[in-house]
Amino acid sequence: MEEEHIEQNPPPRKGYKLFKYLTVAVMFIVVFFSLGLIGVETTSSQEFCSSCHEMKPQYYTLKASSHSEVDCVSCHVDPGAKNYAKAQVNGVVEFYKKQTDTYLAPIKMPNLIPDEACERCHNMKSRDVTPSGDIIIPHDKHKTEGIECVQCHSGTAHGEISDRKMTYKSDYGKWNHKLGASVMSDSKYIRPQMDTCMECHKARKVTLECTACHESTMVPDDHKTEEFKAGDHGKIKPSELETCEKCHSYMSSEEYDLFKEDPSYKKYLNNEEIDSSNVTVNAYAKTNTFCKDCHGERPKSHQITSFMTKHGELSEDTQTCFTCHENRINSDAPVTKVQCSSCHTRSHKENWKSKHPVKLAENQKFDKTCLKCHVETTCTKCHRPDSNQKAKK
Repeated sequence: MEEEHIEQNPPPRKGYKLFKYLTVAVMFIVVFFSLGLIGVETTSSQEFCSSCHEMKPQYYTLKASSHSEVDCVSCHVDPGAKNYAKAQVNGVVEFYKKQTDTYLAPIKMPNLIPDEACERCHNMKSRDVTPSGDIIIPHDKHKTEGIECVQCHSGTAHGEISDRKMTYKSDYGKWNHKLGASVMSDSKYIRPQMDTCMECHKARKVTLECTACHESTMVPDDHKTEEFKAGDHGKIKPSELETCEKCHSYMSSEEYDLFKEDPSYKKYLNNEEIDSSNVTVNAYAKTNTFCKDCHGERPKSHQITSFMTKHGELSEDTQTCFTCHENRINSDAPVTKVQCSSCHTRSHKENWKSKHPVKLAENQKFDKTCLKCHVETTCTKCHRPDSNQKAKK
């Protein structure tokens, strides 16, 4: 029987099998990491962070800030694959807490932003002067003294909304771009204020001289005129007092809270108008010791010989007198103990019209002009406002 010869293919080489396995493995790795990178990029965006309603306050304040184009991870996640992986794991944990409603509110950062995160964009060695005004900020010296960026710039991106207690669950639905802009419009929570600098300088016993932080003399041009010094400074509007307060509040040796009011975001939520002109010029002058110390000195206009008999005529506006004086004797008078009632008694004496400091008509009756100097409750004990007749004789 003849042997049958069957042709068989040679067995595959080991190298060929290994090549196929490696090709498949490389493709798997490429696809895996590509999907991973896409996932990391997606989950690192502002929009992804804002998809959770718990993060609405942070998202809308960030969009209204100077860092609106910076992704969250640029500041909140340290660079490197290990740190990104750790952040993704933390994200899974936070997602679980969200689904089970076990997260803590108000939401706060577990750790402060490190200086390294800021220095990826900002060069502290060449950052000598801030973009606003003539302020001198030697960042390199602050860094040498161990002062971290967030000690001065904690509200740059989010306006310190956690400390302001604005991240509670009950408020999430109220957040939108308009509220975010309103919250971030309050500069005292966004930029470092003079209070921050002064308190730090006092604690570290650093100079408090204006020239230490300002290039100019800091005295506005309109303050240098003789007219301003003589009395024009008292003619400012109440709405302008907060401008004065920016400098003169640090010149007062006593603390006061004349300008304390609800923050703008609360007024926005309550549909209230924001009004900062509630403080009168006279009240401010009697409260700030920088004003009181100067007003406590007898002015030149009071030193003329005939002042005692003609001071009523000399005053163009009797309300100016109340910058220092009161109607009645007051032991707690902040500026001077000399008050109107120190000389002028409450009841009218004989020939009082001829001695009145302001010239009166012969048939002068009680009217509203009297109340420029006198207290209404005192006058109405005898006078009837509606008929200008005496109630008793």
